[in-house]
Amino acid sequence: MSVPREASTGRTVAGRVFALLNAFSQERPALRLIELAAVTGMPVSTVHRIATELVELGALKKERDGVYRIGLRLWELGALCPAPRTLRDVSLPFMQDLYEATAENVHLAVLDGDEVLYVERVWGRRSVDVVSRVGGRSPLHATGVGKVLLAHASRELQESVLAAGLKRYTPHTIVMPGILMRSLQEVRATGIARCAEELSLGTVSVAAPIFGPDRRVVAALSVVSHTVTHTKALTAVEPALRLATLSISRELANGYDGIGTADVTPIRPATR
Repeated sequence: MSVPREASTGRTVAGRVFALLNAFSQERPALRLIELAAVTGMPVSTVHRIATELVELGALKKERDGVYRIGLRLWELGALCPAPRTLRDVSLPFMQDLYEATAENVHLAVLDGDEVLYVERVWGRRSVDVVSRVGGRSPLHATGVGKVLLAHASRELQESVLAAGLKRYTPHTIVMPGILMRSLQEVRATGIARCAEELSLGTVSVAAPIFGPDRRVVAALSVVSHTVTHTKALTAVEPALRLATLSISRELANGYDGIGTADVTPIRPATR
């Protein structure tokens, strides 16, 4: 049986529906009709017809001011999807333990292209205020998790990062290639990366690698704190951080279904 297609774009009916739903993201959680048409490339009349039907079905919600948002019915359907054993699933209990032991922000990050991508975070009212959130991105050279990932990355990626130039975010950002490479050697030797006010003033972090079943680094875990607690407090949490990453690595050695970033919507600009 043939599937009806839109003559102007060649999209099937299902394709048009998903194009409309995919227009929403963390960056664009609420969109007007004209914005939906601009993002999807479909005529306003087509978007209006599809959106109206999706509102009736509960897949979209239309506010009084005409703004559309994702509806609760999609969340209900998404909850039916079998949850794979991902890096995030394995890591979260240990991240929560680490937060309870330190009362500081705990970040889980992976390498995505030439950037850090945060895939999970645990924090509370007692921890220092930071702007990072799940799906956020940061530069590799100016963060603790970034240095861990870059230290264990390919030589080609390291050279690419250096060739692109090391952007200065604060007076403390390492922007000299030679100094950065020496710090990456230290990260590989010690298993710990330390980053003091290199991306934003007032925060410091320590990070350690997480290894997959093949003993390759698949992620990095960090504890982020306020600068005033750096010298003694962060040094004190390093054993707990090492224990958490070792425990996660051991769990991953038993097998898992990937790093679990498919459901993470990247946002910009870069954050810690």
